[in-house]
Order: sequence, then structure tokens, then C-alpha cells
Amino acid sequence: MQNHKLYSRLFLLPAFVLYTVLFILPVIGGLYYSFTNWSVTKPMISFIGFDNYREIFFSSGSYLKSIYHTLSFTMYTVIFKVIIGLGLALLLNEGLKTKKTLRTLFFLPYTLSPLIIGILFVSILGPDGPLNIILRFIGLEQLTHSWLTEKSVALGSTMGVEVWRMVGWNMVILLAGLQTIPKSYYEASSLDGASSWRQFLSITIPFLMPTLMIATILNIIHGLRVFEIVYALTNGGPGDLTEVINTQVYREFSMGRYGMSNALSMVAFVFTLIIAYLIKLVSSSEEASS
Repeated sequence: MQNHKLYSRLFLLPAFVLYTVLFILPVIGGLYYSFTNWSVTKPMISFIGFDNYREIFFSSGSYLKSIYHTLSFTMYTVIFKVIIGLGLALLLNEGLKTKKTLRTLFFLPYTLSPLIIGILFVSILGPDGPLNIILRFIGLEQLTHSWLTEKSVALGSTMGVEVWRMVGWNMVILLAGLQTIPKSYYEASSLDGASSWRQFLSITIPFLMPTLMIATILNIIHGLRVFEIVYALTNGGPGDLTEVINTQVYREFSMGRYGMSNALSMVAFVFTLIIAYLIKLVSSSEEASS
């Protein structure tokens, strides 16, 4: 029996080694270097304690802005991606004749590179781009903006592009969850006179909750790690209007401030762990109570 256990565990060894080399060791290395002054101008790496973190949270408003923008980006995009994705999933779960075509069309943006999408939307959202042309044509000129450069709309525009890109992915995940709910529950509740809204609240949401939690956690992790779409659309600008943590990481690394770059990466990593853990606690408590 023990030989069988040892034999089965040996199959896990290659995956464990890869995980250690490609994830655990880089995280440990990044954590160490975040406490150093490693930079191009200082080839002699020395330990400086929490100086990098003090600079992030207390010495420079730009770092705090990037953290605030990252958290705002994550919160708003998660809400809209999940809600719109759920709406599309409910629509396509009704047995439409064109559901396969619609599913492909909604999912297609996710298959495109964020950099390609960014380049495309730079043109669409420009001052003389198609969006403003359409708004002027239908008499809504007062709604036109320079969508990626105006303070009031720049961050919101990047969020909108991200929601458009990812909503199809959420739709597919939630549609898979909807299709696991037995139809007999809906039929029985209909015989009892339950309305569609009551069925949604009492059957769909409870059965779909595990899938919703998974989608939410994955969306949060993706939001906290956002880089490509912001970099392609605005590069964090103009100024620091759309700066997020990972564009700051890229900027610090480009300037040769490797210690600060690792410190910012650790901040994003810790935020991700904390939020994902809190959501897991909430979902576990709900499952236990049910």
C-alpha cells in the first residue's frame, strides 16, 4: 500500500518541481529584492528594509494613484463583466436558433490580443474616431469626448474596452453553470405558480453561486494584474490619469529601479491574495449555511 502511495506521488514530482522553479522561487526572489535598493545606478545590492514600501505608501502620490486606479478598475470591471456576462448567458440559455453564432460573436473579442484591441480602440475612441462621428451624426455632439485623454472619461474608457473584451469569457463560464441546473426544478416551480423572477432568485442564483464565485475570483485576479490593455490604450497617461500598478512596475523597471519594481509587484500580489481569500471565506460560509 505504501509503495502504491509513493508511486502515485512520484507523478506529482515533475509538476511540483516546475511550480517551484517557475512560481515559488521567483516570488521569493521578488520579495527579497523588494527590500533592496537594486537599480542600474547602484550595482551593489544592499538591504534597505521597508524603504521601498514607505515610498509607495507615504512618499509619492503617483504610486497611491496607481493603486487606487487598479482597485477601481478591478471593482467596476468585475461588476459589469459578471452582470453583463450573466445576462448574455441567460439569453443564450433560452434555446435561441442563433445561439451558436451569437456565442461565437460574443466570445470572439476574448480570443484577440489585448494589444491588437488596444490599437483598434485608440482609433475608435480618438477625437475624430468612429464613435464621435456616430454621436455627431445622430445629434448627440454634446456627448463627444477625447475618450482616452480627458480626465473625466479616460479611466472609464479603458474599463469599457476591458469589459467589452472579457464579457464573452464570463458568458461562456456562466452559461456552462446554467446548463448544469436541472430543468425539473423550473418545471416544478412553474406548476407551483412561481414567476420567472422568483425562479431566478430561488433556483438560478443559488445553483449558479459556485460558478459566480469562480468567475468573480478569476476576474478580480485578472483586474489586479491588468497591464496590456491599459498600456496599449493610454500607456498610463495622459500624465497618471490611467496609471495602474503594473504600468508603474513596467515604468520603474524601464528606468532601472528593479528594487522598487519588485516592491510594486509584491503589493499587487498581496492585494490579490487578500481579496481572493476574503471571497473564498464568504463563499465557504454561504455554502456552510446552505
